[in-house]
Amino acid sequence: MELTSNQTHGLVCAHHHLYSSLARGMPAPIKTPESFLEILKSIWWRLDQALDLDMIEWSAKLGALEALQSGTTCIIDHHESPNAIEGSLTTIQDACESVGVRVNTCYGVTDRGEGYFEEIEGMTDGAKRGLEENRRFLSEGGRGMVGIHAAFTCSDETIAAATELATDFHVGVHVHVAESEIDSSAVTKLKPFTNDDWLIVHGVYLEDNHGLKGTIIHNPRSNMNNSVGYAKPSRFTNPIGLGTDGIGADMVDEFRIAYARLREDNVTESPERTWEMLEVNKSLFPECVNDIVTWSYHKMDPWHLAFTTGVKPVNIEIDGEKVMENGEFTKIDADEIKAKAAEAAIRLFRKLQEVV
Repeated sequence: MELTSNQTHGLVCAHHHLYSSLARGMPAPIKTPESFLEILKSIWWRLDQALDLDMIEWSAKLGALEALQSGTTCIIDHHESPNAIEGSLTTIQDACESVGVRVNTCYGVTDRGEGYFEEIEGMTDGAKRGLEENRRFLSEGGRGMVGIHAAFTCSDETIAAATELATDFHVGVHVHVAESEIDSSAVTKLKPFTNDDWLIVHGVYLEDNHGLKGTIIHNPRSNMNNSVGYAKPSRFTNPIGLGTDGIGADMVDEFRIAYARLREDNVTESPERTWEMLEVNKSLFPECVNDIVTWSYHKMDPWHLAFTTGVKPVNIEIDGEKVMENGEFTKIDADEIKAKAAEAAIRLFRKLQEVV
């Protein structure tokens, strides 16, 4: 079917953390973090320790709902919940399916424990359980990859085992790479294993000619929020996709931010450069071309959208089935999902008080 000027195929978020959907409003850390590592330790690593399967379910449903509200019909998710590993990927898959959003998910294995990553010597029990969750999910027909948190929180043994598992199932590896200076050893540890199926997330501190194979996923809003710097993705020869790193799944908005950040760095750049990232995303989740989104703005092209805010879906069809009409969902109860997610968030916030 040929698209009209106010239509696109379903958008794809190439890197999401659906488990972060409940994090908004979470209790602030006792001490304001002053570095990226402190942000990880005092916010995100506390959050993932507090999750249980019920929280994961409603976080995924809320994240999928908000994705659909933004015209995103496909999500590539990276999950971590060290105290609720077993069954977590199926929970996410089922939650997204109930909303009508396609998902590719994985468990981000790590040897990080109570001592975080400073004392890693070999594969931990947590990493073994994470690998087994990836194995179970893929063997049962789940759509996914093999996840690695990051090279700096994994032993060489764990990285090798994760890549071997990905090879066994003919899928790629989804991993954070060189997001900050603390991951400076990433290229040395990962280069022997990477291939074109890998998703290399962030790449802020990669050298221009880093030698890693795979698609680099740029997350401009997250990088700014964490004050880790600008990846300058145009310098890489790898394909470049666009993700949100867990800050929603509004890919038109993320495109606009990516363009503004690009333009700040190089005034000669055009919106077409960042629009290409959304095209790369489509190649990562080809089924998105079976989805049609009709938008509130008459011209869905990069030069218009870079300077037009507030553009929203009006109608959405997924595989020929209408799931949104005149801005209203036709198959799901959005209010119920939001209410249940709010209840799960309250439980999560209480649990966070117990996590040091």
